[in-house]
Amino acid sequence: MAHHKSAKKRIRSSERKKAVNKMTDSKIKTVIKKTLATDKKEELEVLYKEAISVIDKGTSKGRLHKNTAARKKSRLTKHLNKVTSAK
Repeated sequence: MAHHKSAKKRIRSSERKKAVNKMTDSKIKTVIKKTLATDKKEELEVLYKEAISVIDKGTSKGRLHKNTAARKKSRLTKHLNKVTSAK
């Protein structure tokens, strides 16, 4: 257990950051799964925009590497193009 005041503060702040990071990771995964599971064109376009936004925010905050974000966005775009061109 920490004895110094600064060490105790570091523990508290790292717990807060851990919670925020976990929420962000979860939101990114959830929105990607929802988008890839949808085959309705109108609903897919709305989910696609939201997913891109969440991924970009995660990248700007340092939660995702830029290449990882690009890969995820590419997969979502391929899915969007497949659904929109099929109908």
